[in-house]
Amino acid sequence: MRTHSGDAFGGFTTAGNPVVIGAALAAHAARERSAGRAFEIGNIGVATGASMDGILADAIAVRTPYQSAARLRARINAGQCRFFDAHLSHLTQQLRYGFLGRIDWAVVQAAEIAPDGEALLTSAIGGAPTFCHLADRVLIELNHAHPAALRGFHDIYEPADPPHRREIPIYRASDRIGSSRLRVDPAKIAGVVECEAPDEGAGFDPLGEITDRIGANVAEFLAGELAAGRLPSSFLPIQSGVGDIANAVLRALGSHPGVPPFEMYTEIIQDAVIALMQAGRVRFASCCALTLSREALRHVYDNLEDYRSRILLRPQEITNHPEVIRRLGVIAMNTALEADIFGNVNSTHVLGRNMMNGIGGSGDFTRNGYLSIFSCPSTAKAGRISTIVPMVTHVDHSEHSVQVLATEWGVADLRSLSPNERARRIIERCAHPDYRDELFGYLKLAEGGHTAHTLRAAFGFHERFQETGDMR
Repeated sequence: MRTHSGDAFGGFTTAGNPVVIGAALAAHAARERSAGRAFEIGNIGVATGASMDGILADAIAVRTPYQSAARLRARINAGQCRFFDAHLSHLTQQLRYGFLGRIDWAVVQAAEIAPDGEALLTSAIGGAPTFCHLADRVLIELNHAHPAALRGFHDIYEPADPPHRREIPIYRASDRIGSSRLRVDPAKIAGVVECEAPDEGAGFDPLGEITDRIGANVAEFLAGELAAGRLPSSFLPIQSGVGDIANAVLRALGSHPGVPPFEMYTEIIQDAVIALMQAGRVRFASCCALTLSREALRHVYDNLEDYRSRILLRPQEITNHPEVIRRLGVIAMNTALEADIFGNVNSTHVLGRNMMNGIGGSGDFTRNGYLSIFSCPSTAKAGRISTIVPMVTHVDHSEHSVQVLATEWGVADLRSLSPNERARRIIERCAHPDYRDELFGYLKLAEGGHTAHTLRAAFGFHERFQETGDMR
């Protein structure tokens, strides 16, 4: 087992990142490199924005469990940064178990800090409680862009480790089980940096026709499940991944007359959730981070009393915990890079080789949700790539966990189907018409066996793309 000492950063995606300390660290790293001196850090955590992974990319030697910056991604795929992917619910407990080595520094952002070390975190929690608990030293960015009136929005709870672990007593998305403030040993605090620097903000492309159609298809499917009695009449909490498709699905759910107002038990909330709260369509959201545009976050901060009873921030180990997800019956909705005709999903690797971002929390929710749904456009790169392929080049979520697949063409409900029945349904309902004949041709070529694969043609789509730049 290979372990290392490293540095852990609070925050989650673009929310709650220690942006001023990150900028100072990046500038110091650049000066050291210019002087010919090596300077590297190990970056643990889900603070992934341009203000962290972006500006620190050239200084990061080891990264886990997720990343999303173009420069860092290029270094990872060139073998210049050691990245190991991990389920987000596993990270902090694996740190406590000693699987990942020692944490030298924990760097977190706070809106307020008391003399006894109690800190009020800001727009995200991430793994901050465990990071500060384990680290030798702690740096706190006291960021006055986040109001002290945030007290009451956080629910900080760290489970005991085996053999002393008990059940996590969350029975509704809105249950509070922990503390509103993070307790940090004052003896560990090596410095406090005061600033007033807003979150960098999350930006997504405007919704287009394809994402709108995907959203409408998922909403119609869930409304049908409700009407058929396969969902309770009160509906169930929703988990939604990050990005344009996730926003489109949420917007479609919020506007569908067959879907009642609902709660969310999820990793992050985006602008679409705030809009649905204003419209009375989302009653409550439990999350790890407010991954919002600056305008939406300012709206929340200007109306904290309106949102105090409707938003709760928790550590990622709790938002993504399998026990809670299964107990609450969370409907898991995530996105795929590609899916194969048998229902296996690739969320992370391009052509099986190059890492995009990481598995994030999709596996936590997919394996344990009441219902697991994956969505993606049926094609990419102006139709030159089919996202529905004979065999995925990397498996993040196997056919045993994926129950529903949706594209702009329709929804394939895969429950109770054999592998070859799944294949026909996915081709008929999810594949782009330009690729359906060839996908059916693959099935005919591979006839026989429980799963109709032929090894000599399984990656034919991908090989053709590498040779010609087009899967057709």
